[in-house]
Amino acid sequence: MIKNLNFLLILILFYCTSCQRNEVIKTHGLSYLENRQKLIVVKESNKNDTIKILGQPATKGMLNDNLWIYIERTKTRGKLLKLGRASLKKNNVLVLEFNDYGILDKKDFFNKDDMKKMTFAKDITENELRKENFIYSFLSSIRTKMETKRK
Repeated sequence: MIKNLNFLLILILFYCTSCQRNEVIKTHGLSYLENRQKLIVVKESNKNDTIKILGQPATKGMLNDNLWIYIERTKTRGKLLKLGRASLKKNNVLVLEFNDYGILDKKDFFNKDDMKKMTFAKDITENELRKENFIYSFLSSIRTKMETKRK
């Protein structure tokens, strides 16, 4: 009985001492985006200024090369009640739109709370190519089975 109690105490002590006291933070993208974006001024800053302050963008617009997107995402380990699952601490997105001369025309900054307020389209785009491929592969497999039965 005493050996079991000693073992339990050692186990609890080992568990408590191996826990990290400092919060584990994992950042993806650009750190301190909220502070850095304040240094960029609409109608004054250009692309070169932006690159000096923020670096190259995480993403550029698909059709518009003058649309730059910067991302900061910070996750931390959840509390004991969440069983250590990662929880989102920061989710910041900066969208910059430049004119044809490289001068900043529009700046939008979105944080975690702004993202919750956004609405997204519920429509689903059908992929006709995938349907055709599925039908083609299905019919091909049936034809193959029919041909093997004839032989």
